[in-house]
Amino acid sequence: MLELLGSGLVSLWLEMAGVQIKPLDALDALTWQSSPGLVIAPDPNPTGATTVQEYLKKLITSKVVAQNLAESQGIWMQSGPMLMANHQGTTPLPAASLTKIATSLVALKTWGPDYQFDTLVSITGPVVNGVVQGDLVITGGGDPLFVWEEAIALGNTLNKMGIKQVKGNLIVNGTFAMNFQRQPMLAGMMLKQTLNRATWGRPAIYTHSIMAKGTPKPQVVISGTVKVEAQPNPQQTLLLRHRSLPLKQLLKEMNVYSNNDMAEMLADSVGGAAVVQSTAANLARVPQVEIQLINGSGLGPENRISPRAVCAMFMAIQSEASAHQLNLSDLFPMSGFDHRGTVHSRHIPLATVIKTGTLRDVSALAGVMPTRDRGLVWFAIINRGTNVWGLRTGQDQLLQSVVKQLQLPLTVPTALIPHSAINSLPQLGAISRNEILFKS
Repeated sequence: MLELLGSGLVSLWLEMAGVQIKPLDALDALTWQSSPGLVIAPDPNPTGATTVQEYLKKLITSKVVAQNLAESQGIWMQSGPMLMANHQGTTPLPAASLTKIATSLVALKTWGPDYQFDTLVSITGPVVNGVVQGDLVITGGGDPLFVWEEAIALGNTLNKMGIKQVKGNLIVNGTFAMNFQRQPMLAGMMLKQTLNRATWGRPAIYTHSIMAKGTPKPQVVISGTVKVEAQPNPQQTLLLRHRSLPLKQLLKEMNVYSNNDMAEMLADSVGGAAVVQSTAANLARVPQVEIQLINGSGLGPENRISPRAVCAMFMAIQSEASAHQLNLSDLFPMSGFDHRGTVHSRHIPLATVIKTGTLRDVSALAGVMPTRDRGLVWFAIINRGTNVWGLRTGQDQLLQSVVKQLQLPLTVPTALIPHSAINSLPQLGAISRNEILFKS
């Protein structure tokens, strides 16, 4: 987005709108773009507004939405400083998983895209002939994507260090989750099972089968039980540090699959829902009242965000990402590029970066769509109603109608081109992210 704005499209947008503005004022307009709630003028081209009004009427006439919910539909559509369409755009509405946009923004700003969460492995006794004469201690650091592959790699690294047995217990402390199980006792039990190939169940067996050919099967037998302790043993010896995938990949996976547990863990790590709410509003430069959150995932209708604030947060993420030579498509799914998760079975215009949201009576879609005639079009659609499939179909058709009139660009704008090295499937179970710290 910054690249397009810097190329003079602000002045072009203003000229198309018939707004007379001096060059210096155009620079001010560029600054205003960082505060998306402030638009210079409504769009005199009726494309957006007319298409949205037709869409809203069709929702009622086709009975996808009940008449009494007509005013509960929220839409904001913006091209640069031009407001293309607005229906309840500044009203906070149940936003479902659009809440994850706020979580993504605050996490990215807090840590940066290359941040990695550490999981530490320690022992409370010496290692004698490959046997730990004490406990094995796992200290979690908030990794939201510690899954089967990561545990298998951890076990293989312990084997590489010569450790094959633990006489004591598996002690869990810190913030440790495995396979999105945030209850530390259950997460610890899964880890204990995975470290010893003899106790694998079907999930671990299947996961190993899809890992790189030749990946060993770990054998670390823990004689004791799993225990959760609030404080680490001061006498423990640090063995190794496991680093998570970089934050940019964690965010991409979270948003592609709209993973609630990952979102909750990331939100908790930055300080909780209240911190996400206030920080996101400040970064997006929208009124605090337009972002109301009870968690970081969007579970629950109490999470309310205005369509305008959704677009503003997307723009803020694009701005923050560009400072690290990244863009939205590196952090969210993109139609025509990602073919998994929430974009599956959708019919969204090519190269549109999106985030979906669904609750029992909420269906939402937001993102940015490249067009030939208006550059990047930012949009947020928050629907109320129980016919989720019908609402999703209508959202896709609305975007198709808009792009039919504004035309797709000949090529994907540079500001949205994914970085393939980042967007390839994450290398879960990479032993290179295990750093051995103890030398026997």
